[in-house]
Amino acid sequence: MTSTGTVTAAGARIGIDVGGTFTDLVASVPERGLVVHHKEPSTPADPSLAVADGLAALLARADLRPGEVSGLVHGTTIGLNAVIQRRGARIALVVTEGYRDILEIGRSRMPSSFDLYAGKEEPLVPRNLIVELRARLGPRGERVSEPDAAELDRVAARLRTTGADAAAVVILHGYTDPAFEEGVAAGLRERLPSLPVTASATVWPEVREYERALVACMNAYIQPLMRDYFARLESRVRGLGVSAPIFISASNGGSMSLRSAAERPVETVLSGPAAGVAAAARLGAGAIVTFDMGGTSSDIAVSVDGSPELATHTTVGGLPLIVPVVAVHAIGAGGGSVVRVDGQGVLKVGPGSAGADPGPAAYGRGGDRPTVTDCYLATGLIDPRTFLGGRMPLDADASLKALSGIAPHLASGGEAAGGEAAAYRVAESALRVATAGMATELQKIMAQRGLDPRRFALVPFGGAGPTHAAMLAEEVGIAHIVVPPTAATFCALGAAGADLRRDFARSLRRPLEAASATRLAGVLAELSAQAREWLAEQNGEAGAGGRLSFAADMRYSGQAYELRVALDPDRLDVEAVSEAFHAEHERLYGFRDQDATIELGTARLGVAGPPTELPPAAVPPGTGAPPPAHRRRVLLAGTWHDAQVHLRESLGVGDAFDGPAIVEQDDTTVVVPPGWSADVDEAGNLHLRRTDGAHNHPRKA
Repeated sequence: MTSTGTVTAAGARIGIDVGGTFTDLVASVPERGLVVHHKEPSTPADPSLAVADGLAALLARADLRPGEVSGLVHGTTIGLNAVIQRRGARIALVVTEGYRDILEIGRSRMPSSFDLYAGKEEPLVPRNLIVELRARLGPRGERVSEPDAAELDRVAARLRTTGADAAAVVILHGYTDPAFEEGVAAGLRERLPSLPVTASATVWPEVREYERALVACMNAYIQPLMRDYFARLESRVRGLGVSAPIFISASNGGSMSLRSAAERPVETVLSGPAAGVAAAARLGAGAIVTFDMGGTSSDIAVSVDGSPELATHTTVGGLPLIVPVVAVHAIGAGGGSVVRVDGQGVLKVGPGSAGADPGPAAYGRGGDRPTVTDCYLATGLIDPRTFLGGRMPLDADASLKALSGIAPHLASGGEAAGGEAAAYRVAESALRVATAGMATELQKIMAQRGLDPRRFALVPFGGAGPTHAAMLAEEVGIAHIVVPPTAATFCALGAAGADLRRDFARSLRRPLEAASATRLAGVLAELSAQAREWLAEQNGEAGAGGRLSFAADMRYSGQAYELRVALDPDRLDVEAVSEAFHAEHERLYGFRDQDATIELGTARLGVAGPPTELPPAAVPPGTGAPPPAHRRRVLLAGTWHDAQVHLRESLGVGDAFDGPAIVEQDDTTVVVPPGWSADVDEAGNLHLRRTDGAHNHPRKA
């Protein structure tokens, strides 16, 4: 991987997001004040093909020469899909002697306590590929057992017989001394130069042996696949004449160099959705819920204070992942989700998807199963002639045929006759089913955080997000929707604006007192040096500046979980750190215990490079009351309406109109239902606001 160097303000910065149905690309050209976007059908067999084709089309559309590109940031779900579908490499695991069953035992919990038939997730490493090593650290970092050359020779010989493509090393209490575990991994690399070896404490030195083992295994599991993909990606990009450095979106909403991503691909598994959330947080809309609805699924995330909510515990493919990620939650169907009838005659939406090929029935590529996109088409919400700006006309008759085809199988009466009337009823019912499922999940996720969705604005993006946003908002009682100008390619825009960012951690696990506070200050100083060194490597500049954030996980003695507490690096004495924890505990739980012992868990540090500025959209003044381009019939809430249709590019600042209305742009469609109004702000964002007085209550079933 050769992509290193400095991304300068001059030239174009390109963001790419590979989805299941489309590959989105955005070019940000600050010198011209332009943001140009393009959607290219994805090529699942080799996503780099769609990237190359889309990049060539984007350069032509933006009138850019390859040499004018200053940086390219790419988000991908290849690693995520490999873990979910178990398509990664054959890997081996080296563990401390006596801990061969670490993955089998896990946390000794069933995935569902009340499901007698629930099975555990299959470990990434089968037991016969786990090798024991005589190496062990104590809980304070003391070296209990250190392997000699003969022991490393024995383990290397055993690894050679496994036929593994990669290996991970997990030493008990390895987080206390990452250099020790890395030394073991280096010894194995010397003996097996063709075998990539991941040291768990180098990837993520945090307490909890099982979770740390999974991070290392996941990194090793997807590393060969990701390295091959990155090599193909770089080759195709260079083949177009683009010599700019390539960066990869990270799961924490930032980005990293291609080389860093190849070394630590586990930090990219949730990169695509994270980029869109980070971009939405920049809108300045206050407390927001992002709603990313693409071809396969719908995701939400929360931003309360202008920063995306981060999580250090999430699940990927049924396996826990403890590296920091933007907290994105899957809540339901996407535009390609299949509408079906189950064995009891009940209408269902998803989880199966028609994908990019053959896609929805309307695509005309041989697909005959109806999808959510076919429902949009049947109800008039999208125009078959203007889909993707007219570059990909749809077959409305195929949608109606597919929808009417499942009507006779419904348990409810009145559908057996089939025909267009039945297709309309199925389409509207399917949209209500999909919306109800999304609303249930959104309300559950918000309630778990003590948040009321009615106090938030909804920011939809993805190809189908703006189309479905008002339906979801009405279901949960949200009264304000903000649709950004490039909503359909928003994750790609987020990638283009992603700052270099990485998180560092070191578990300490000791009572908070004067000595441990001094140790905390020393660890944060070490992490700061590592962070600045990493940032300089990414930038290609020695001594590159960066923004550092400091925190620690702490708890009262006896509590099961820690709280993340932000720290002032200039005040790391025991009194200041204690007060920071007491204040945060009181804010969340309403009380503090001044007499309780505080336990110091994990020290955390985040580093971010200089912020990347994207040019604002150039939006001319509007007339205030724009005339519609035309009108068409749409089916909303069981009633056909004569809706005005506006073109997004013709709307100016200050333009406003009432629903029912449709706003079309070349990559998505915005639906403004009756009882809602729409207006355009200075940045080109389209604001939808509920005007019928029902905004304080969710829609009644």
